[in-house]
Amino acid sequence: MKLVSSKKTPTLEVGGEGSVKLIPEDSEDMWQLYNLIRTGDRVTANTYRKVTRDRGTSTETEKIRITLTLGVEDIDYDGEGQEIRLKGKNLTENEHVKLGAYHTLELEPHRALTLTKEAWDALDVDRVKQSTDPGASADVAVVMVTEGYAIVCLVGASCTVVKSKIEASIPKKRGAALAGYDKAMTNFYNRIYASIVKHIDWDVIKCLVIAGPGFVKESLLGYIDAEAQRQQEKSLLLNRPKMIIAHASSPYKHAIKEVLASPEVASRIKNTKAAKEVQKLGEFMHMMGTDPARAFYGPGHVLAAHELGAIQSLLLSDSLFRTADPILRTKYTQLVDDVRYGGGEAFIFSGAHTSGEQLNQLSGIAAILRFPLPELEDAEFDGGY
Repeated sequence: MKLVSSKKTPTLEVGGEGSVKLIPEDSEDMWQLYNLIRTGDRVTANTYRKVTRDRGTSTETEKIRITLTLGVEDIDYDGEGQEIRLKGKNLTENEHVKLGAYHTLELEPHRALTLTKEAWDALDVDRVKQSTDPGASADVAVVMVTEGYAIVCLVGASCTVVKSKIEASIPKKRGAALAGYDKAMTNFYNRIYASIVKHIDWDVIKCLVIAGPGFVKESLLGYIDAEAQRQQEKSLLLNRPKMIIAHASSPYKHAIKEVLASPEVASRIKNTKAAKEVQKLGEFMHMMGTDPARAFYGPGHVLAAHELGAIQSLLLSDSLFRTADPILRTKYTQLVDDVRYGGGEAFIFSGAHTSGEQLNQLSGIAAILRFPLPELEDAEFDGGY
């Protein structure tokens, strides 16, 4: 995400009003925007409007570009289409859209917008800083592969993006069809190789994991090594130490969490945000089974543990911060600040990661405690925060 800096763009301060001009560049940036924009915010962006012009003997309809500022009332996110649709009242004097009239803004990659909030909280300021820092973008690449099917993915701080899907018809490996099998697999590997060269930025990527069931992953890595030598592809030759093999029970996207949690991969990517989330959620699930008095989930139980100063690790889904209730959002933000101030750690999980999806199934909030609180195990709460 690009931060468009100018003298008119003030430094964001926690608790203060301010505006920031941003240009999203990919699907991860669109997810970040979706988590930044809430009802009550003001968004300024270009949009298109059909206008009818009287030509005397006839009328003509044309589409013109105008700049509007909306007071956001409704937000719709389309992850596959990489689009956010905002609905709200027009706050800008304009000859084509009446002041106070409802309009829709469609945000998409490479289209600039200005976001204005009456009060920026610490989590939003951090999100802007992280999303506009080039070093905070996708830092792990994963190729999930089996015979005739592969996906090349970038795992970032906030979401997993499938950059390409490669499918091929592979003949059976027997008899006279053996030559056809070898040729089909070579073509299949070559398409994966080309996708890796195209989509992986080795200045950012810390590790490339080739994973899947069976032995296709080993054969693919062998092909990459040989082809990189043949073509003298420096980006691959220089970064060969970053490539590792891992087992996965499935070649599909949902198995990426399993791959990142495997010991051989976890040790290589331990400093990435996605890996830390997977590790921490695994620690919580393990604690649930072995020491349940130190692992709680749900707003009521977690808040009760917080009031006793017991939280060591707080796990929160970013979906909780998209609430339209500003008081509830402030409470969650304060909870994060309190836990960190008290020497604990807070993890904001992305709902676009499989780990975030799993946390959402546990209400979106969980905690690992410093000490056991068995009296909370049988306590009942109304579910409110």
